[in-house]
Amino acid sequence: MAPQLAPKRETVYGVAMRNFTRYPEMPDAKGLIEYGVRMEELGFESLWAWDHTLLGVDPNFPIHDALLMLTAVAARTSTIKIGTGILVMPLRNPVLLAKELATIDHISDGRMILGAAVGWYRREFDSLGVDFTKRGKIMEQSLEIVTRLWTEEKVVGDYDPYNLRGAVMYPKPVQKPRIPILIGGYVDAVLKRAATKGDGWLTYYYTAEAFARTWTKVRGFAEEAGRNPDELISTNQLPICVGPRDKIEGPMKHWLQTEWDYASWSESTMDSAIMGTPEECVEQLQAHLDTGIDRIIFVPYRYEAEQIDAIANDILPKLKAR
Repeated sequence: MAPQLAPKRETVYGVAMRNFTRYPEMPDAKGLIEYGVRMEELGFESLWAWDHTLLGVDPNFPIHDALLMLTAVAARTSTIKIGTGILVMPLRNPVLLAKELATIDHISDGRMILGAAVGWYRREFDSLGVDFTKRGKIMEQSLEIVTRLWTEEKVVGDYDPYNLRGAVMYPKPVQKPRIPILIGGYVDAVLKRAATKGDGWLTYYYTAEAFARTWTKVRGFAEEAGRNPDELISTNQLPICVGPRDKIEGPMKHWLQTEWDYASWSESTMDSAIMGTPEECVEQLQAHLDTGIDRIIFVPYRYEAEQIDAIANDILPKLKAR
């Protein structure tokens, strides 16, 4: 018998940060910090930063470091959760990463969420001296190292090239037993990782139908592993543009075609875009709510202030009233 979707929990709503741009435009670090403060004031549950070190050639996409940006926002806010959507985990030294994230969790008083995945941009791996072909194995190892350092008093283990000989890491994260980990990705091996190694799945630009189909898979893998699938958290990042559809559809599609990638091995698609009047957007979002999704992260059209205000003032109240 196929596993059922999760019992309905209250869906929460986050928003993405524009910490990457298209050259020659540059991301504004101080402006992004103020943006984070504003997102808390508007009532968003969480704020999410994209992660890359190097991205693109022609065009290239200038990007500010995700963890540094989130740290700055954490120091200026008090309630909004902060997350990576996603962090390219194999590119990071896992011992340093465990320390950095634990520190951010203290700065934020327990508001950090780690969204992590194996990555896809080979040039970036080559530049950082990480074997692209082994990124899945590196990811598995890093997850284990980070989790152990956060939860064990003393860690002993030989994780080539990391030889942990009585490794003691304190302070532990504020959150117990550790910082929540959401695994991003699309293929079955990754979905199994999300079901067994972390606290749930984070995906990108999935339609409600594709999300429901894949989330059922994740839950099935959890059940096969003897884990309660109802404990897993589901999250989908969705592009959105609010306004008369006949006026916004063209610009929105152009933006989605020129500044975003859609992995051929995934079901990510620009067809996931939410577009129209506030009422039309709410109706489109209802299909996602019907899947039992736990969190939707909005990616507003070009991160325009009026778009963000429309989401916060005209759409969120309607969604929360349902």
